[in-house]
Amino acid sequence: MNLAARLAAANAQALPAFTAVAAVVSASAAILFGVAQAAVRIGERQSAADLAALAGAKALSIGSSQVAARKVALRTALANGVRASAEQPPGGSPLEPPRMRVTVSQPLRVGIGAAAIAIPLTRTAVAEVRGWLAGGESPGPGDYPGPFLYRQGKPMRPDVATAFDRMAAAASRAGLALLIASAWRSSTEQARLFAAHPDPRWVARPGQSLHRLGTELDIGPPAAYQWLAANSGRFGFLKRYPWEPWHFGYTRSPGSSSVGWGRPTEARAGALPVWVPAKYRPLILAAAVRWGVSAAVLAAQIRAESDFNPLVVSSAGAQGIAQLMPYEAGRFHVDPFNPAEAIGAQAQLMRELLARFGSVPLALAAYNAGPNAVARCGCVPPYTETRNYVARILGWLKGAGFGATGPSVALIE
Repeated sequence: MNLAARLAAANAQALPAFTAVAAVVSASAAILFGVAQAAVRIGERQSAADLAALAGAKALSIGSSQVAARKVALRTALANGVRASAEQPPGGSPLEPPRMRVTVSQPLRVGIGAAAIAIPLTRTAVAEVRGWLAGGESPGPGDYPGPFLYRQGKPMRPDVATAFDRMAAAASRAGLALLIASAWRSSTEQARLFAAHPDPRWVARPGQSLHRLGTELDIGPPAAYQWLAANSGRFGFLKRYPWEPWHFGYTRSPGSSSVGWGRPTEARAGALPVWVPAKYRPLILAAAVRWGVSAAVLAAQIRAESDFNPLVVSSAGAQGIAQLMPYEAGRFHVDPFNPAEAIGAQAQLMRELLARFGSVPLALAAYNAGPNAVARCGCVPPYTETRNYVARILGWLKGAGFGATGPSVALIE
């Protein structure tokens, strides 16, 4: 057999094998394409459920009935290409924030080569109205206007709720069940109470009650008073008055919007301004939640300190993204040039300063000029650098919506 004939025979033998391999590769590619197609469409279904739940919750936040809010949610789902069901989650109490659950249960048809298969698929989203208050009460001038969390149907600041959870768990281990008789009260409600009992020893005057700041809890039963007096301090609570064994205030971040809890979208130290770089957002949020300090305050402070440069060193020797002095980095045992460690130390230091001075402007001034300078005058010291520093940060916070009021909506599932 000559060379040409041998090559022809070899090619004839290899062709079926090549064809088989090509078929396998083609089938694999079709499957991979089908899987990728399914992943994209599953994501689209979840997004549609999320948008529908948010739309329904938004309708609730402006006073729509459950029936009307469900219709809004269903129309939103249809506009995003899916059919859904919508309902208020079962088990909700009239004292809890309104919620909307949307469920998408359509089978997903995915093409695999020339065939198509139906995949059972359910996607669910739940959105909650934040900043909503039972009974229709709204924050007035000077009242805490930020996000509320509810414990036993009573609204309170998110950091207070977290601290109460820890305290209640410890009390439970001691055989006591803590009951909350009262938490946040608006000045309007306080005015009604004072009119009925006009004795400042027992009922604070409207506009003077600490309850309006979202930091105060009236806790029972009487059997728990002794345990609370002995243990509340471990969780950040202080018995305010000797004659009220039930009244405990949270002291680790006193005040309301003055310590950075003024944004309705900032649940659990939540939303951040748009100018915060993406890679630092999770670090700031984690530190804010860990130390009970507003994430927006921390972000604005970092912007003023270093403009998010983790390697900068000042002429005074301050280091890193949070501009910690070497002795501060040593006290908190952190590397000032490691953003995660430095931001954690910044949040811990700000928590200390907020607890000591009780307001964001004074805490910021103490961070910049030192706590002794602030303590001497009880003010932002008359240093040009410090006053410009405080004014710049407060300006950014105001521009980010700091202190805004009104309900907002957020996905919780």
